[in-house]
Amino acid sequence: MLGLLIAILLQAKPGIEQGAEKLSRGLPREIRQFLDFEILKIQSYKITVFDVLLIVLLLTVARLLIWGISNLLRRGFFRRKQVDKGRQEAVIQLIKYFIYVIVIYLSLGIADVSLTPLLAGSAALLVGIGLGLQQTFNDLVSGLILLFEGSINIGDIVELDNGLVGRVAEVGLRTSKVETRDAIGIIVPNSKFINNNIINWSHNRSLTRFIITVGVAYRNDPRHVEAVLLGTVKEHSEIAKNPAPLVRINDFGNSGVIYQLLFWTYSAWRIEQIKSEIRFVIFEKFREEGIEIPFNQYDLNLKQGWDGFADRLKGKE
Repeated sequence: MLGLLIAILLQAKPGIEQGAEKLSRGLPREIRQFLDFEILKIQSYKITVFDVLLIVLLLTVARLLIWGISNLLRRGFFRRKQVDKGRQEAVIQLIKYFIYVIVIYLSLGIADVSLTPLLAGSAALLVGIGLGLQQTFNDLVSGLILLFEGSINIGDIVELDNGLVGRVAEVGLRTSKVETRDAIGIIVPNSKFINNNIINWSHNRSLTRFIITVGVAYRNDPRHVEAVLLGTVKEHSEIAKNPAPLVRINDFGNSGVIYQLLFWTYSAWRIEQIKSEIRFVIFEKFREEGIEIPFNQYDLNLKQGWDGFADRLKGKE
């Protein structure tokens, strides 16, 4: 399909040039001489000002075409079909690449550059370049998979394999841009999203569960601790009421009982701030209710008693 379209456009190129030449006949002689001025000439090959202007015009038309198609899709088809923003950008990106490939091909045709002898004469070089650009091609293919599959969309909150959490700001053909909570943009090759284990917190567009862990002294009543912990999240506006938060005893530690407060929220992007707000409330409620958060405690056993320990210290002196 693409080859057929390119062939049609290339056949239309002589007609475009002839029409432009007919139009230029009515121009003053100085302007015609300027358009015929040779910018580059190598043996029989030459590029004139007219060729450059034709290529610039082609690029301008392409940009206007992309702008028009994008606005038409966003205001019409995408709105009617309620397509999410990520898929919208993916389709527009593919259209953009499609048009630019045609423009590049046509520009080479306008400049009278034949690709057949060029490719034949540089076959060995292209093999070497292909081996050196294996990772780049891998990223390009991965970008096409992401755009078609839609597993990663703009606005998704992802956790990379190194534990870094960010929001997808842009999905390109070779790389994608992920913006962290510190507003730092990270360029991630698309192959990372395909080959590595990536956690997409926004993939199911549903509630996400998070956990806050806190240690409490053994002397405190577990049911009292449970009630206080549940009370710290009930009034928070970003904590879901259904499923309801819950508290469980995770372990019996050396210094105290380890409790876990589990809750669900849609605000995965603000989760670190939400956890901090809840911890502030926990600290205040524990102080009001007399619930103790213990320090680390250790038992020291002296086999010879304190007298023997003191004698050994004196002997070292």
